[in-house]
Amino acid sequence: MVKAENIAYMNTTVLAYMGDAVYEVFVRERVIATGQIHADKLHHSAIKYVRAEGQAKALKSMLEELSETELALVKRARNKKITSKPKNADPITYKWATAFEALIGYLHLSEQLDRRNEIMEKTVSIIEKS
Repeated sequence: MVKAENIAYMNTTVLAYMGDAVYEVFVRERVIATGQIHADKLHHSAIKYVRAEGQAKALKSMLEELSETELALVKRARNKKITSKPKNADPITYKWATAFEALIGYLHLSEQLDRRNEIMEKTVSIIEKS
């Protein structure tokens, strides 16, 4: 397990790696709960939640609700130089989405699970309204 004191200073790419996986499972569980049984339809239902545009929009709308620590992490992740070319998003949107995933990864690894779930629920709500 990762030591708690190291999580806030962890490479934001590593945090985003974890956050991407955690959020993906959250979204998959959510779309499965709709009762859909066909994998292709489940995948199609999940896409709007995991697209960079939706994650970026949701994070931007929540900035004022983040703690100082969360906001500092988001800024650090957003400002990190990207070394790969995003496939389906412009670089700025991609950076915001990566910052969202880093925040989820940070909250997950630091075992702030209620806060992690709150942010993910709010994200889905924002995406559904758009």
